[in-house]
Amino acid sequence: MKRKLDLRGGRPVWFSYRASSVPAGKLTRDVKTDVLVVGMGVSGAMATEALTRAGHSVICIDRRGPLKGSTSATTALVQFELDQPLTKLSASKGKADAEQAWRRSRLAVINLSGRVAELGIDCSLTCLPSLYLAGNLLRPAELQEEAEARRQAGIAATYLTRQALAERFGIHRAAAILSHGNLALDPRKLTAGLLLRSLVRKARFHAPVEATAIEHGRGQISVGTSLGPTITAQHLVLATGYELTDLIPATAHRIVSTWAIATGRQADKIWPGAALIWEASDPYLYIRATADGRVICGGEDEDFTDETRRDALTADKSKRLAAKLGSLFPRLDVGPEFAWAGSFGTTTSGLPYIGALPGHPRVHAVMGYGGNGITFSQIASEIVASAIGGRDDTDAELFAFRRS
Repeated sequence: MKRKLDLRGGRPVWFSYRASSVPAGKLTRDVKTDVLVVGMGVSGAMATEALTRAGHSVICIDRRGPLKGSTSATTALVQFELDQPLTKLSASKGKADAEQAWRRSRLAVINLSGRVAELGIDCSLTCLPSLYLAGNLLRPAELQEEAEARRQAGIAATYLTRQALAERFGIHRAAAILSHGNLALDPRKLTAGLLLRSLVRKARFHAPVEATAIEHGRGQISVGTSLGPTITAQHLVLATGYELTDLIPATAHRIVSTWAIATGRQADKIWPGAALIWEASDPYLYIRATADGRVICGGEDEDFTDETRRDALTADKSKRLAAKLGSLFPRLDVGPEFAWAGSFGTTTSGLPYIGALPGHPRVHAVMGYGGNGITFSQIASEIVASAIGGRDDTDAELFAFRRS
C-alpha cells in the first residue's frame, strides 16, 4: 500500500523525558467505525481527538505503534511563521492567499495552545518569542520588507537592526524579525495526551497493524490489514506522515533528510527569553531550548531519502550543527548529548496538502509538512474534522490537493 521508510535514526532527546504509555490492543476480528485513522503520531492524534470530540466513533491503527514514527524526530518549534517567507509566498501564490495562509497558521498556534490548556495535557508547553535571523536567503533589506508585509497582513512583526539584536539578545547577526506567540513543547507528551483523551471518549487503538488494501463501497470504505481482519469505515484519514499511500496523487512533494542535536542541561546559559531562533538561510538552521535548559539545534537538510546514507552522516552533521551553535552562542557548551536524523516531507510552496483525495471524497490525507509540522497538524485536524462533519472550512481550498 505504501513505501516503508525508516523515519528517524539515532536517539532523539525526547526519549529522555517520560511520556505516558498509550495502550493499543490486537486486531482479532472484522470491525466497523465512523472513521478509521491510519497513523498514531501527532497528526493522527490531533485528528482523532478532534473527531472524537465531535462525537464520531474512531479506530486508529499504526504499523509500528503509538508515538513510534517521525513524531519523535521533530524538534517541536511550533511556529506560525511559515518556512516560506510571506513575501516569497505572495510572489508564487498571490498576496491574498499568502496572507490568509499566514493568518491561518497564526490562528492554528493560538488554537493549539487553547486545546492543550482545555484538555489539561502536560507537554511542557511554553509561549515564546522568536527571532528570524538574516541569512543568505533574506538579507537585511529583504528582511525589513518581510516584516512590513507581515504587518500589512495583520501579523505583528518587529524589525531589529544589528545593534538592537545584540543589545536585546546578545546575538551578533546583521538583522532579525522579532515575533511573539510561538510555542515550544514536548511532541511525545502532546501526542500521548491527545490519544489518551480520545481513548476516554471510546476511541479504539490497534497496533502494530498495517493497512494493506483500500476498497471503496457504497457509502463506506473497507481497509484490509496485515493481520487479516478488515476495518469498515465511512471515512478514512491517512495520517501516515511521510510514508505515502499509492492513492495519493502526484504532487510537488518531496522527502528531505534532516539532522538535530541536543546539548546537556545549562539553564544559566540560555539566551534572553529563550526565544526560538531560525535563520533565513540554506542550509536551514533552527534553535530552541527545552524547559530544563537543554539546547536543541537542527537543520543541515539535504534532498535525499536513503536512510542508511542519512544515518551515516549523523556524526558529521552533528559536528556542523554544534559549530554553528557555538558560533552564535560562544558561552554554550555545544557538545551533543543527543544526535539524531529524520525524514520529512515538504512542498514547493511550503504549504501542506490537506483534504479529500481527488476522486475519493471519503479518503482524507495530510502531507507535506516541512518545518511547520505540528502547526499544520493542527490545521489538518480542523479541516478534516469539518469535512467529515459535513461543514465547510473557509481555508480548505488553500491546502486542497486540487487547489487553484
